Amino acid sequence: MKVLVLGANGFIGKAFVEKLVCHGVQVRALTRKGLKFFKGSVETIVGDLTSKDFDFNQLLYGCDIVVNCAGETRDDALMHALHVQATANLLDAVTCLCRAGKEIHWVQLSSVGAYGSSRKTRVVTEETPTNPCGTYEVTKTMADTLIMACNESSRFSYTILRPSNVFGRDMTNESLRQLGSIVRKRVFFFVGFSPSIATYIHVDDVVSALYLCVIDPRAKGHIFNVSNDCTLRELIAGIAEALEVPPPRLTLPERPVRIGLAVIARLFKLPVTQKRIDALVRRTRYPTDKIYNVLEFSPKKAVFTTIREIY
Repeated sequence: MKVLVLGANGFIGKAFVEKLVCHGVQVRALTRKGLKFFKGSVETIVGDLTSKDFDFNQLLYGCDIVVNCAGETRDDALMHALHVQATANLLDAVTCLCRAGKEIHWVQLSSVGAYGSSRKTRVVTEETPTNPCGTYEVTKTMADTLIMACNESSRFSYTILRPSNVFGRDMTNESLRQLGSIVRKRVFFFVGFSPSIATYIHVDDVVSALYLCVIDPRAKGHIFNVSNDCTLRELIAGIAEALEVPPPRLTLPERPVRIGLAVIARLFKLPVTQKRIDALVRRTRYPTDKIYNVLEFSPKKAVFTTIREIY
């Protein structure tokens, strides 16, 4: 078995390549700037999936499984080319190989953002209709749709994994570190009196789920959500403990906070935004019942204890 990993230098992709190497799996990694790790044990192809002259057939040659961890999270202008067009081009090459007798399994790293806003009080499962908001979420969901529609050959199979907010020691997203800074300064406060939900999952759990999607044939044809939800109070208490400060207890009503923020924001630039308030009142849950029932997988790393890794 040879596994092609796209986005192998990324936060999740790098950890996944490490997992494959530790299990003795042959790996071909595609990166735009060369592989930063595992140089001696991983076949590396330097290239850009969005390049007009990129050779998708050569990229796939000899591989049995495609794991797409590639993603653009910062520049909206680049998202459609990488998430949608590159997926379509690679699927064309995959289809040709399958018609020629090759069996290929595609594992797609997607996002629970496919289901839309998490502000509502609701339970989201794999059966929840998609309703993405934002360029990243929309284009990732479009890629999922292309993959599920690629059924021209019985030799092609897929699994789509949709994690919630992924965290870990090497994460590039600074939002949790910024949250920790607020807790450290003892200026954090809770918003709203209904219990809010923190929808996070450790990168090691995501990597373990990806690995099962690669090696377990029962994963074929499925979409799986993965999250390790806890309450926001548990998350903040874990952050406070890691930073050795008392856990915050102040709670303010949501509506006055939003009104006050809107007024003050007209006069001053504030670190608190309406979007940050949205995160503090999130009440959506992403249960992992399906991936447990199909693959016997459940997250192992509790968010409120492993959150200390990033501080």
